Amino acid sequence: PEPRSACSGVAAVRGSQRAVGVQNYLEEAAKRLNSVVPVKFTISSRTDAGVHALSNAAHLDIQRRSGQPPFSPEVLAEALNGHLRHPAIRVLQAFRVPSDFHARHAATSRTYLYRLATGCQRPDQLSVFERNRCWALRADCLDVDAMQEAAQHLLGTHDFSAFQSAGSPATSSVRTLRRASVSPDLGSPFVLPQENRLQFWNLEFESQSFLYRQVRRMTAVLVAVGLGALRPAQVRVILESRDPLGRHQTRVAPACGLFLKSVQYGSPGGNPACVQWESQDPGGKEAPA
Repeated sequence: PEPRSACSGVAAVRGSQRAVGVQNYLEEAAKRLNSVVPVKFTISSRTDAGVHALSNAAHLDIQRRSGQPPFSPEVLAEALNGHLRHPAIRVLQAFRVPSDFHARHAATSRTYLYRLATGCQRPDQLSVFERNRCWALRADCLDVDAMQEAAQHLLGTHDFSAFQSAGSPATSSVRTLRRASVSPDLGSPFVLPQENRLQFWNLEFESQSFLYRQVRRMTAVLVAVGLGALRPAQVRVILESRDPLGRHQTRVAPACGLFLKSVQYGSPGGNPACVQWESQDPGGKEAPA
């Protein structure tokens, strides 16, 4: 069964708020490492409540007591997993990194995966194992060729203001989108033969960094193209408008279909630690990440 104590995004929730982020659980586990100073995680990529991570990253500093050797990466990962108190979070790997390493600023590439399902006329027609793992569309099919054509208008360096939600801390809305692809999923292992009306699709986006909800808003526009509500060329018009409140760009794809797939760095090496982890967030209150 799915854990119902869903996290409210990745970033730590401070103060008297009842919501809890993935970072809260990581830092709570790190308290058991008995560092001389409290351990704080600096997160590579913050995500909203309901968004999953196949792999996220953070750096942390651990100051052990005099005479105690540093934790090895393997021991650190094992210790954090042993103390984690949420079944949907798992540390995958730890590395030593230079003292000037920054998990967010040093990232050279981030890739997001968005999963769609077509042929789902009612919510109860989707496999229980796929719920909260994709955006289930009532349409029986998508015009994938049109979506791929539309995605080409998003590639390159642009002002992506039209795909940015309010609340972004970014000082500039210019980003370089290196890859935007639409492809059929090979098939979910959780869908039975009698449910062959369902078809799954993957959208992938790669950039060094993204604006707040940029991927979910680009996905919503590409889905509109796939459903015939927009022509591919209109995506360029939306992009060049720089208007996030236009008729077609106000819709945001549901958080449940979005996965942070990977965060890429140069070769790590040094003294502080960087950890990679995966997390599954089936729901919860939206966090202003």
